[in-house]
Amino acid sequence: MKPGFGMTGHPAVENRDSGFGKAGSDPLAEAPAVANPESRIPNPEKASITAYLRQHETKPLLRFITCGSVDDGKSTLIGRLLHDSKRLFDDQLAALEKDSRRHGTRGGDIDYALLLDGLAAEREQGITIDVAYRYFDTERRKFIVADCPGHEQYTRNMATGASTAELAVVLVDARKGLLTQTRRHSYIVSLLGIRHVVLAVNKMDLVDFDPAVFDEIATAYRALATQLGIADVTCVPLSALEGDNLIERSARTPWYDGPSLLQHLENVPVDDAGGEGGFRLPVQWINRPDQNFRGFAGTVAAGRVRPGDAIVALPSGRRSKVARVLGPDGDREQADAGEAITLTLDDEIDISRGDVIAAAGDPPQVADQFAAHVLWMDDAALLPGRPYWLKIGARTVAASISEIKHRVDINSQEHLAAKRLELNEVGYCNLSLDEPIAFAPYAENRALGGFILIDRQSNHTVAMGTLDFALRRAGNVHWQHLDVDKAARARIKGQQPRVLWFTGLSGAGKSTVANLVDKRLHALGYHSFILDGDNVRHGLNRDLGFTAEDRVENIRRVAEVARLMTDAGLIVLVSFISPFRAERQMARERFGEGEFLEIFVDVPLALAEQRDVKGLYRKARAGLIPNFTGIDSPYEAPEHPDLRLDAGAESPEQLALRVTRKTGAGLATARCTRVVSHGPVNASVRFFVHGVKVNFT
Repeated sequence: MKPGFGMTGHPAVENRDSGFGKAGSDPLAEAPAVANPESRIPNPEKASITAYLRQHETKPLLRFITCGSVDDGKSTLIGRLLHDSKRLFDDQLAALEKDSRRHGTRGGDIDYALLLDGLAAEREQGITIDVAYRYFDTERRKFIVADCPGHEQYTRNMATGASTAELAVVLVDARKGLLTQTRRHSYIVSLLGIRHVVLAVNKMDLVDFDPAVFDEIATAYRALATQLGIADVTCVPLSALEGDNLIERSARTPWYDGPSLLQHLENVPVDDAGGEGGFRLPVQWINRPDQNFRGFAGTVAAGRVRPGDAIVALPSGRRSKVARVLGPDGDREQADAGEAITLTLDDEIDISRGDVIAAAGDPPQVADQFAAHVLWMDDAALLPGRPYWLKIGARTVAASISEIKHRVDINSQEHLAAKRLELNEVGYCNLSLDEPIAFAPYAENRALGGFILIDRQSNHTVAMGTLDFALRRAGNVHWQHLDVDKAARARIKGQQPRVLWFTGLSGAGKSTVANLVDKRLHALGYHSFILDGDNVRHGLNRDLGFTAEDRVENIRRVAEVARLMTDAGLIVLVSFISPFRAERQMARERFGEGEFLEIFVDVPLALAEQRDVKGLYRKARAGLIPNFTGIDSPYEAPEHPDLRLDAGAESPEQLALRVTRKTGAGLATARCTRVVSHGPVNASVRFFVHGVKVNFT
């Protein structure tokens, strides 16, 4: 090795006090201290750096977004803000100048928007597509800014950025005034509880800094803000491109006596979210490094906690006391909202990820049905009754929209009747969960009131929402215990309750096969019943049509009826087209393990049309029957059915025999029913063993 970097031959090695060469020491770190004994003297410059770093750590943080319509100058504003506040490194400036010459829209001059628009598609089209986060700071405050896209197509991205923001900068082009997207973004800002809004009237240089233009736009926006419930609105006239009123007050707006944008951002008071109220800790992780320690880790969502505090775990309701409060540096005397901690308790109680540890004297509510605002973010429409995963904090439960109360018109905030929600639409809905959760209204606590919905087939996030309150019936309706249960009813019938769910295109032969299976089961002494799609629509579902929404509700009702019949100990044969995988999965989840068999009656569409004795396909192709499955409404074939029947290759009798063979062994219990008929000479004894009749004379 070169002299000065080796472990031998260096003067420092011979110095016993240096510690140089000891195991675990860093020669490069230790050598200067030996070479320069004066380095032990306190360094004022080093002390000032340490003080500066400590000051930086304690600066308040403001998270904000820029939003508004397309080409209102959001990316340019943030880029110019970073540039003029001297928060760019030399290499960033050099790259910006190079990119401006190659991709810029200003004839070779610096294009500040390129600091944010990093995707190739963004630079090619000159628009923002994804949310871009940037960090910067001043002497007074630290900032995390999210540059949100303006296109309606990317409203979901804007909502993502706004979900963690404390302030919104809504940009408006001074030449255009308030647009539809301005109203949409402002509504989402209000929905997500952002309390501080800056109306940045941009491109004032293009209207010669006319105060009348600014006043007209500011007045219109304040009226909109009042309608939306946004109380704190600050209006700033500026030119993001030229830098007017961005960092300092501009001489070109002598008629404006308010702060510049940066001055307002540095001084706006930020509410301590979750700082008030009782203690709340959503559990994110069970900390179990060894058998002697079990802690519950998470970020405090509200309130304060100390060792010895009485707590309750929700939704279970189990109670204990806090033994220790641990932070990154060990035990602490207390922890406040926003801090990441681990709690240990006096008692070993069952607490899982997603539960909420709360103050015993002031716990949050627990419910499984809610009224909620929902922003739909998927190309496929939201359909009431369709099952989704709901994720709130670290808790994930099965959920569905039981009813859409109304849809909100973004422009007028008018409430409109709706049976579905399309992409980027906002609705007020009733939400039903399979399990109760601890919650707080979103207006009171974001962590306990904000949720997302996840598609159960694709795992895509399809919606975000805010809980308003628990429905009263959620707390008033309870399960009534019944002494005679499903097992008792099944035992007296000598059979295992099951649902045989036949699915397939119209004309596939579902009802024919189900009817033959029912006859075989009846002949073998089983108690069974058929729920046929056409028959059910004459009564229970006569109010439903054939739209996607009504199809979902159709299957939901039939699944509930089938579950009641299995509770009665019956074998239920369900013959429905049931075209959507999500609804068939929802039906399956209503039943216990092994109780639900999905039977796919598979047939080519052409063969189904040939068998169409009712002429339905012909009418559908002529446009006389809308939403007909296989023609203008999709059929989602089962990916992994329990039994697939090739209805084009075998007769209905053969298919029915396959079903009874597949399911027969599972239908009988350890069953031996004896019927004795007495005669004058002999006795005839019949036994039914595992579905097989045996005669003895």
